[in-house]
Amino acid sequence: MNILVCIKQVPDSNKVEVDPVTGVLKRNGIESKMNPYDLYAIESALRIREEMGGTITALTMGPGQAASVIREAFAMGVDQGALISDRRFGGADVLATSYTISQGIKLLGDFDLILCGKQTTDGDTAQVGPEVSEYLNIPSVSNVSKIVEINPEFITVEMDMTHDIEVAKIKYPCLLSVDKDIFMPRLPSYLKKEQTKDLEIRVISLDQLEDQDEKHYGLNGSPTQVQRIFPPAVNSHREIWTGTQQELSDQLHNKLQELKFV
Repeated sequence: MNILVCIKQVPDSNKVEVDPVTGVLKRNGIESKMNPYDLYAIESALRIREEMGGTITALTMGPGQAASVIREAFAMGVDQGALISDRRFGGADVLATSYTISQGIKLLGDFDLILCGKQTTDGDTAQVGPEVSEYLNIPSVSNVSKIVEINPEFITVEMDMTHDIEVAKIKYPCLLSVDKDIFMPRLPSYLKKEQTKDLEIRVISLDQLEDQDEKHYGLNGSPTQVQRIFPPAVNSHREIWTGTQQELSDQLHNKLQELKFV
């Protein structure tokens, strides 16, 4: 089975700077990590390969430093990796990102199964996976919480729909967006890290894609723009009250009335 896992490098802190002109996160020079949800996607791919055999490819999009998450995927057991990286892809919204990733997948070849994490911690839109499947014209299922059955023709999964558990049987090729706790992700192996330290990561630029129209990528290809973005306000104000239980109760009640909570 030919499996592709889409992964992403995200900031390792909520203390990130934002470009005031473009509204895009400044990713260069900040501590980063693999998107936590993607670890579940990688583990799912590894479990499926153990049962069905095949090859796993990890694909990410970002600046050159994003190659580090590909290396981490290698250390977990992924066979090969590719990085979609080009300045002309910068500032892409969800739609442009999904289109770029779909173009990269088409370049890499045909895959039986594409796995994504449910969402990313820096965007939380949970839209990229389903939109990639639309561009590839293949079925997709989100919120996958359990793999019920795998065979050479189809995969059966459970979806956690908050109030219900739904079961879907999907023919290949297809795309699954997996939820956390579908499997416990394994730790990267130092031995595999050493064995794959010289393994080549394919770098994909705009000039290699089937569609090379710059208007379809990055800020130019993004129909949505960030109007305003700002860090959350930090409120460190506090009051210390002393008194008897009755006095403190009265003071709390008065404060709640003052704040119009009661």
